[in-house]
Amino acid sequence: MSRRPRQSFKNRLRRALVRVRRFLPPGTRLPMGLLLMAGGVLGFLPILGFWMLPLGVVVVALDVVPFWRWLRKSRKP
Repeated sequence: MSRRPRQSFKNRLRRALVRVRRFLPPGTRLPMGLLLMAGGVLGFLPILGFWMLPLGVVVVALDVVPFWRWLRKSRKP
């Protein structure tokens, strides 16, 4: 039963990353990710939240090729 919400979260995250990769050009992903991380640091403010910090890291990581190579290697059995 606890596995179901985790799969749902992973599916939503995967879809969001596909949209970001598809609709944001590479030159705008890095500044957008940095802005999200800056907003995450200011998470104590009412509109901003600490959820922005990991999201910003993921958006920036979309353009970091060594990260994706490492991730692919670690997923292979």
